[in-house]
Amino acid sequence: MVIKTELCHFTEYRIYPGRGQRFIAKDGKVSFFITSKVDSLFHQRIKAVKLRWTQAWRRMNKKGKVDESAKKRTRKAAKFQKAIVGMSLDDIKKKKAMKPELRQAAKEVAAKEAKARTTKAKSAPKAKAGAAAPKQQAKGKEKLPKAGGAAAPSKHTKGKK
Repeated sequence: MVIKTELCHFTEYRIYPGRGQRFIAKDGKVSFFITSKVDSLFHQRIKAVKLRWTQAWRRMNKKGKVDESAKKRTRKAAKFQKAIVGMSLDDIKKKKAMKPELRQAAKEVAAKEAKARTTKAKSAPKAKAGAAAPKQQAKGKEKLPKAGGAAAPSKHTKGKK
């Protein structure tokens, strides 16, 4: 035998025959409540979502068995490589395949070469600048002091003259 049950408008609990209270609003909307407590809360305009014991709250906060079966499975993104501006994809794969010791040795050799290039570049301009430096020093000696330079007060004196 099947028993006809209704759902509470507020809590969404099942209401069996002989239980509950029916409320018909002025606009003709029918609400069926399981208890007088629920009827009171509905008329105080308290939202069912804010009460932890209602189905609306459980649905809003993802509680219950229904939501567990419907969980989405996230797909893991597939890894894939692209070529970089200075290197092709084949070069990158070769470097990854190299043993760490060989890679470290190659890195040190490249660092030494770069260092040698920078020191060579720095030494070349110094040689040229070395010949021009005495002329600049000679010109510096010819400069005369500015007129009234000795009488100018310094900035760091506190009110003393």
